[in-house]
Amino acid sequence: MASSRRTFVTGSAVAAAGLAAGPGAVAPAAAQGAAAARPVFPVAVTTIPIAGSAEVFPVRRIYCIGRNYAAHAREMGSDPNREPPFFFQKPTDAIQLVPANGLVDHPYPTLTRNYHYEVELVAALKSGGRDIPMDKALDHVFGYAVGLDMTRRDLQRAMGDEKKPWEIGKSFDRSAPIGPIHQASEIGHFADGAISLSVNGQVKQNATLKHMIWSVAEQISRLSAANELFAGDIIYSGTPENVGPVVKGDVILCKIERLPDLSIRIV
Repeated sequence: MASSRRTFVTGSAVAAAGLAAGPGAVAPAAAQGAAAARPVFPVAVTTIPIAGSAEVFPVRRIYCIGRNYAAHAREMGSDPNREPPFFFQKPTDAIQLVPANGLVDHPYPTLTRNYHYEVELVAALKSGGRDIPMDKALDHVFGYAVGLDMTRRDLQRAMGDEKKPWEIGKSFDRSAPIGPIHQASEIGHFADGAISLSVNGQVKQNATLKHMIWSVAEQISRLSAANELFAGDIIYSGTPENVGPVVKGDVILCKIERLPDLSIRIV
C-alpha cells in the first residue's frame, strides 16, 4: 500500500490554493500575483481519507505538541507543573495512511537504533485564525483521527544534549501514521475517552484523554497565538506515558475510544 494518498497540483490549482482555505486565507507565495504562471514541475499534495465520504482532507501543516501528559512529561525529564505547551512540526509527506481497522507495513527508518512509538489523538482543522479564544477553538475542528508520532529517540536525545534542534528525531519519512478522519459533526469532540497502545498484544500505553495537560481547545488557542492557523492544519495532541522502542517484526495496535483502531507492522 502506498505510504500516503497524494495528488498533484498544476498552475491553476496552485493559484486557487488560497481560496480553498476559505475567506482571509493567503495564497502560497508562488501563486501571489501570478495566476497565469505555471510551476516548473508538479508538486504532490498530501490528503487523508474522510470516513464515510468520497472526499479527502488536504493537509496544510502538521503540528505536534510535546509532553502533554503529566506522566509522560516526567518520564522525559520535564516538570509538567511549570512547563508551558510547546509545539514542533513534521512535513506533510511524513504521513503514512492506515485504513480503519487495517494493518500496514511500516519501514524501520534509517540512522536509528532506538525507534519509539507515541499514540496520539489528532485534530483536523476546517478553519483557523489568529489568537483564537479557547471557547471558540473547537468550532474550527473538522474531525479527529488516531495517529502515531514515531520518533528516532536516540537522534532526538543526542540533538537535545548538544542544544541543537531535534527535528531529525521527529520529522522524517512515514513518521506520522494516521487513520481516516472522522467528522466532529458526526462523532462529537473529545474531552475524555480511553487511549492505549499495545505491541505484540502487550499493552504499553494506557490512559484517558482527560489526562492531557492542555486540552485540544487550549492547544488550538495557544498555537494560534504563535502561528495563524488555516483549514488543512492537523494537530497531534500528545502521548501518554510509557513510550518505548520497537524492532522489526513488532506489531503496534493503537486504540482511542469512539475511533477505529490503527495498526502497523515494523518491517
